[in-house]
Amino acid sequence: MTYTARDEWQQHYGEGKGWRRLGERERELLAEHTPVPEGGGRALDVGCGTGELAAHLAGLGYSVDAVDFAESAIARAREEHADIEGVRWLQLDIERDDPAPLHEERYDLITLRLVYPFVRDRGRIVHGLGERLRDGGALVVITPVVENTPEERRGIALDEEEIVLLGAGWATVERLDADGLAFLVLRGPCHADTRAVEKRPTTGHALTGALAVVTDDAGRVLLGRSRRGMLELPGGKTTGPEDFAAAAVRELAEETGLTADPADAHVVTMLVDDSHGVPRLTAVVRITAWTGTLANPEPKLFDRWEFFDLHALACVGDVFAPAALALDAVWPGVIPSLQPVTSYPIAADQPPVPGEPAEAGRLRAAMAQTVIDGGWAPSAPVQEALRTVPRHRFAPEVNLAAAYDGGDRAVITRYDEAGTAISSVSAAWLQADMIEHLGLGPGAVVFEAGSGGYNAELIAHTSGPGGRVITVDIDPWVVRRTRRFLTEAGSRRVTAVEADAALGAPAHLVPRGGFDASMITYNCWDIAPAWREQLAEGGRLVLPLEMGGYTRAVTFERRGQVLHARNFTYCGFVRDQGQQARTIPVVSLLGGGLTLRFEHGTAAETAGLEEALRGPRHEVATGITMGAANSCFGSLQLYAATILPGFCRLAAHHDPDEGVTGIAKDRDAPAIVGDASLAYLIHVQTKDGDRPQDKEWEWVVQAFGEEGPALAERLVSTVRAWDRRVRADDNDRHADPVLTVHPAGTPDDLLPAGDVLDKERCRLVFRWPGRDVLLPRPAERPGADIVTEGV
Repeated sequence: MTYTARDEWQQHYGEGKGWRRLGERERELLAEHTPVPEGGGRALDVGCGTGELAAHLAGLGYSVDAVDFAESAIARAREEHADIEGVRWLQLDIERDDPAPLHEERYDLITLRLVYPFVRDRGRIVHGLGERLRDGGALVVITPVVENTPEERRGIALDEEEIVLLGAGWATVERLDADGLAFLVLRGPCHADTRAVEKRPTTGHALTGALAVVTDDAGRVLLGRSRRGMLELPGGKTTGPEDFAAAAVRELAEETGLTADPADAHVVTMLVDDSHGVPRLTAVVRITAWTGTLANPEPKLFDRWEFFDLHALACVGDVFAPAALALDAVWPGVIPSLQPVTSYPIAADQPPVPGEPAEAGRLRAAMAQTVIDGGWAPSAPVQEALRTVPRHRFAPEVNLAAAYDGGDRAVITRYDEAGTAISSVSAAWLQADMIEHLGLGPGAVVFEAGSGGYNAELIAHTSGPGGRVITVDIDPWVVRRTRRFLTEAGSRRVTAVEADAALGAPAHLVPRGGFDASMITYNCWDIAPAWREQLAEGGRLVLPLEMGGYTRAVTFERRGQVLHARNFTYCGFVRDQGQQARTIPVVSLLGGGLTLRFEHGTAAETAGLEEALRGPRHEVATGITMGAANSCFGSLQLYAATILPGFCRLAAHHDPDEGVTGIAKDRDAPAIVGDASLAYLIHVQTKDGDRPQDKEWEWVVQAFGEEGPALAERLVSTVRAWDRRVRADDNDRHADPVLTVHPAGTPDDLLPAGDVLDKERCRLVFRWPGRDVLLPRPAERPGADIVTEGV
């Protein structure tokens, strides 16, 4: 039998038919090569049929998930093995259904008995199952082989080439015989890092061809396993007078049996490279609609065609170089470490291409609910945007679970040469919170600095059909990636521009009267004048602002030339680039064991500090404590950073017992510097307990140098003043400062009373609760702390 459709299997099992019984040799090999781990193990039996293997594994001591797509098979399995404990019988199509019913915990053993030849997308399924194995776990495939199968039934058997492909990428593949069946035990990593490889040299003087990029209704891309031992896209050379789109459509039909209308074939990029010294021009053709049944009309050239998950493209082994480059042209970043190639993106009028697995919808709904339950998305438009915009399509290099993580995790999409993250898809809760504070109405036109696509689409959906977003980024790769993703899955209401975002949007894209709102999506040490000037009167600007090295997403409202803060949210983003990029002065001490970071931009005199650090340490307890949540510590840090002259941050690079400070390794503490002296603030645990509410910490100041005691007292008084005036209650709630931002050069007498923090392009004035501040004369500002504390 060579059934391919679910209804055929449904009828098969419904008529009381079965499959080859589990043999004694198979039982022996399972016991020998996949023993139950000590303490019990978990197994997944894929294509369980009437459940004989699943019941046997349960008898060995496994907890078993037994799945089959035929309802009649599961019904018979439940009936025939009603007395077996430890098995969950699940109706599930492992190729197409949402895998939510499977355990989130990984499996020690996964079995496919007499099933593998019926799987369509074999590479994808084996890779996905391999990712569900625990370290040391095994995937066991039990299958007929061609040499032991009558010719009329070889459709249910594997040949030797297919068995080799099955084991590709696994650390170990052990092949055993079970009464004529191949018994394959696969262990270790289930993938091989992707390489772009070439074919044999060509005999022509130049090559011109087209490659078709096709996705299925789940958004997976079609690739063929060629007889050359590599993955390829459908495609080939152009012939006669046909254009590139027509060539791609013709090659798709000839190689896969799928048909497409040339009107649905869009040339998106032209790639120029060479093959063994021969010039090669390749058109990347995105096909947005097709019909037919996938086949393999050219078995002499290809072993099979199947659809692959985009996130798996980084570990599928060898890929034909032009195909790898074509995949990167459509989804930049899905294949890492490709050699650069000359490419010419073409602004094709391509419609968005739908398609996602059922799992994506479920995970998106769960992510949205997590954000909503956390209070980050109270409005209906933002909630609907979270439920609608396909986040995973703007981060195709990660799996769905990572893309839709509802917690405090961003998806890093680009690193610089030093390995520092320079572009990402931010945590969903933070994106929702910042969009909420934009206060968008229907039809709003919004400026976004720092591209990626997903956040801009959230904004566009929140603004409704009449809304529009202008997103700007300085990195050409990021802009190219954003444009491609917006073309693939966007609303067509977002425009991506390559420019220095610190200069604002190009003038012709700024609406009359200014943007209704603006959002900056990278850490800003300074506030660019263009962001204020291009903002409408009363409009909102939300940006992650660094103040003393501590970042808050601050919501500002424009009133004339002044920005008034309306909200503060704790956050962290990638650093700014372009005109706003800054190098923070850093001083290394004690052979690199400590570093001082002068986050305000000007380093203090540090002569004599190393000698002081080798001397005695002075310590003063503040008497101020905090609970396990520690949420108020950030408020205290910001308070100290904005009121204390000589403020800096002291970082430790040794464990506390190896260094001179009590600072944990790779952490830092608020500090102030004096003449060959410094003091810094840490917290030490004073109470412990089984419950979080039983734990307690106290703030303690440590100091070195002759002026250390005086500096310590200044820090102690700062902590106590914050506790009295800013900390609202014992539950670690706190008040935010009143903050206004004024253009650089604003005279002191035109500033409101408060603590002034000068940036290059603006002046920040902080007014903390209960703190009355007299502005110092300009000549005095860098020196002593001329303030009067309010009562």
